[in-house]
Amino acid sequence: MTPVKNSPLVRKLSAFVALSEAELAVLDHLHQRRRTFLAGRDLVHQGQSEQAAYILSAGWVCSYKLQPDGTRQIVDFQIPGDFLGLRSVLLRTSDHSFEPLTDIQAAEVLKGDLLDAFTHTPRLAMAVLWAASRDEAMVVEHLVGIGRRNAEARMAHFLLELASRLALVGMGSREGYDCPLTQYHLADALGLSAVHVNRVLRQLRENGLVTFRDGHVSIHDHEGLIKLGEFDPAYLDQDGPLVR
Repeated sequence: MTPVKNSPLVRKLSAFVALSEAELAVLDHLHQRRRTFLAGRDLVHQGQSEQAAYILSAGWVCSYKLQPDGTRQIVDFQIPGDFLGLRSVLLRTSDHSFEPLTDIQAAEVLKGDLLDAFTHTPRLAMAVLWAASRDEAMVVEHLVGIGRRNAEARMAHFLLELASRLALVGMGSREGYDCPLTQYHLADALGLSAVHVNRVLRQLRENGLVTFRDGHVSIHDHEGLIKLGEFDPAYLDQDGPLVR
């Protein structure tokens, strides 16, 4: 197992707070219940109560809202270092579902352990609150994208956001990253049809901006993609620790 101090979660939280040895020890305790989940089998169901939260260590997950007619809207994608179901631990029921898109490894965190960790390490609690606030900021950006950006700008912004998120946890860079998402996943997340997603990706490739092929995103013109998507990474708040 990867030592917690080298884990994606610590890389992510270190963008907000310089973690002490005591705080790292608490995080290590929260990683004791390590589990593996298979792709396609929800680990949290919409409407489920009395469940744990999870810290994603490896693999990709999508969070989605199921509609009465059986369709779904993907709310976001989770990558290593993200919490899954943190809000639903504090609410009585989960308001959305989490589906592994690949086989994943995650640490199960019970509500009592989480609250105990927050009680004894308030700086760690602040860091987790920062992570949750950052996730909320991303959802706001996705809402703006669906409501106000055209399809090309929407895709450009989304791919740049993923690049920034993955770079933070050592899994990507401004040149590109591995990505298991299908065009159907992108369609569900961006409010487009799969046919439209295919057309947009082809246009971005032909314009020399980005290529998404065989599970890898290659960014050819980073500045051009930023201009197209009007991407300002300030909402991701990744410039370095605010609390030391």
